[in-house]
Amino acid sequence: MSYRRLPLKIVILGCGRVGSTLATMLDQAGHTVSIIDFSSDSFQRLSPDFGGETIPGNGVDEEVLIRAGIKEADAFAAVTNGDNRNIMASQIAKEIFKVKKVMCRIYDPIREETYRELGMETICPTKVGAQMFFDALIAQK
Repeated sequence: MSYRRLPLKIVILGCGRVGSTLATMLDQAGHTVSIIDFSSDSFQRLSPDFGGETIPGNGVDEEVLIRAGIKEADAFAAVTNGDNRNIMASQIAKEIFKVKKVMCRIYDPIREETYRELGMETICPTKVGAQMFFDALIAQK
């Protein structure tokens, strides 16, 4: 897979297991990363050498998003554990701040399909995980 070489400005909402790992990966790849989480304690999940910015706050609050650099962002990823929060934040990033690349994690497969059909770029861990189990269970030896 080919990746863009230019450093990007990326804002991530959610510093759980996925968000902290993604932020660390992007930071280590040379991108400028800001990560938002409601709980300041969540930032402890980040790698000790994380060089990005941590912003405590509500990721659907426009002022918090602005502090995170959403106006200059090339990309936005919403990876909290709440589908509604991810959807709302993604729509704000896309529609209000005109971020070019917006990714939204949605656990509910029905919701994910609906929002994908409406033009939102989504990832559904439920479907991805189920497919991986399906493939492993039916694989021929």
